[in-house]
Amino acid sequence: MRVIQPASQVKLTNVSVVRLKRGGKRFEVACYKNKILEWRNKVEKDLDNVVQIHQVFVNVSKGQVASKEELIKAFQTDNVDEIVKQVLEKGDIQVGEKERSQQLDNLYRDIATIVAEKSINPESKRPYTVTIIEKVLSDMHFSVNPNKSAKQQALEAIRAIQEAALIPIARAQMRVRITMPAKEGKRIKERIMELVAHSEEEDWGDDYELIAVIDPGSMRKIGDLLQQETKGRGQIEVLTLNDTTDE
Repeated sequence: MRVIQPASQVKLTNVSVVRLKRGGKRFEVACYKNKILEWRNKVEKDLDNVVQIHQVFVNVSKGQVASKEELIKAFQTDNVDEIVKQVLEKGDIQVGEKERSQQLDNLYRDIATIVAEKSINPESKRPYTVTIIEKVLSDMHFSVNPNKSAKQQALEAIRAIQEAALIPIARAQMRVRITMPAKEGKRIKERIMELVAHSEEEDWGDDYELIAVIDPGSMRKIGDLLQQETKGRGQIEVLTLNDTTDE
């Protein structure tokens, strides 16, 4: 006798699931692996290349499809594609333990790499290797958050290393050129100097030009000051990203 599978059940295999809780109920979308982040980063724009089936589930693994009534109650619409897009944008990506472990390992390595690129030993002015940074993060049991970017966590890691004082570490400084009309330079030079670690060269002509080394956190402050005080006639330009010693 032929067994008829209920219309509300769809069996899928080898999928990544994105899950969103709405109105106390769980909704899931079945996607192709590695396509979800491409969709969120606007790299992939064709929904057909992201979802395995244009359907909203209450449980992908059991093939249980959400009813029209459930969708309307939770999303105020039964437009499946619109709901799928909401789930993809706002939902949590469900991955297996092995895949999750690999993702965390990759993220951990990315964080260590960014820390090594953006920091130096303030005593020697030399950068640390990625291997040293990884060991320090391991020694201090730095916890990786899969929901935060590597760059954001790298800046948190630098602060954490400073607080733990396992190694001397500081943000690598930037060498910049600051220019503005000479009249504006005379007026706001002192305020600029308060944001500069040390100056290297000054040139006065029709324009005032300053070559200086600054902390990365001062970049925006100087930019904002120039914008406010020179009405766009002043600018700051990065010459080198890291003020380090290679010897």
